[in-house]
Amino acid sequence: MSDENVVRSTASSRLLAYLQLFRAPNVFTAIADVAMGFVFVAGSFEPAASLLCLVIASCLMYTAGMILNDVYDFEVDLAERPSRPLPSGRISRSHAQLLGYGMLMCGVALASCTSLIETAPSLVPWRSGAVALLIAVSVIAYDGIMKQTPLGPFLMGACRFFNVLLGMSFAATGEVTPLHFDITHLIVAGGIGVYITGVTWFARTEAKESNRLLLALGVVLMSSGVMMLAFFPKFAPVELVQRFHIEPTFVWPMAIFLLTVTILRRCLTTIANPAANQVQAAVKQSILSLVVLDASVALLVADWPYAVGILLLLLPMLLLGKWVYST
Repeated sequence: MSDENVVRSTASSRLLAYLQLFRAPNVFTAIADVAMGFVFVAGSFEPAASLLCLVIASCLMYTAGMILNDVYDFEVDLAERPSRPLPSGRISRSHAQLLGYGMLMCGVALASCTSLIETAPSLVPWRSGAVALLIAVSVIAYDGIMKQTPLGPFLMGACRFFNVLLGMSFAATGEVTPLHFDITHLIVAGGIGVYITGVTWFARTEAKESNRLLLALGVVLMSSGVMMLAFFPKFAPVELVQRFHIEPTFVWPMAIFLLTVTILRRCLTTIANPAANQVQAAVKQSILSLVVLDASVALLVADWPYAVGILLLLLPMLLLGKWVYST
């Protein structure tokens, strides 16, 4: 092999190591969350500059969370997943730690600058930065302290909850919380958060044969999160109801119910056969389904092209997933 080919092979191998460390396919779910939250309050992807700023901030913080997860799981991965980038030595642990915390801080800083790019009548200037800081605190608490405790999955759900609120932070109005989100915002973001809490419980021992009770708990929580999305229109204010593109009292809950059956079918089958490969496949499908849920909510509150735009995020996820693991 020529020197040039060796250099190319080395560069390709290093790139793959970083993509694996970043869980690159999954970052598109973070984009979907923010885009859905933004469309939910703005009705469109405009102003695009503010949306782009929030999306990049979310990507940085999500990727930081994946990196720090492997930093703090280093000893476990040495025993259970020695081929991963850090235990295999392809990327040093100290470099990954520096990269993770650096990306986390950059994400918070970028989100804080959103109000400097565009202004909106309902904008709370400091809100995006405050929500991003809550994401950063949740990431550190999960990865560094609480992951192996019963609170771990709920902190992972909190990361997703705040990620949806990050998308909503540009234009949302409300007085329910100190951050000025109303009950509808909290239910929708909470539905995504509870769903991911369930996925995290389901994936808790994915590297070996899983406990059926934990799997069942995961399915119950995932179902609860989706049901929150199904019934949030009951709490929606009149101005939001006027934007609905799907009949909210019967058609919307029925559509979400059918979607839930599709999402959870493989999870329920896995409870009967909780082998590691079966659990990992079910977790991967559940993560992919998050984009579908986000697109469904966008379809309810905005014109269909915005939902299609979110749904198209599945394409790079599936393409990257052929080479890069996502669990």
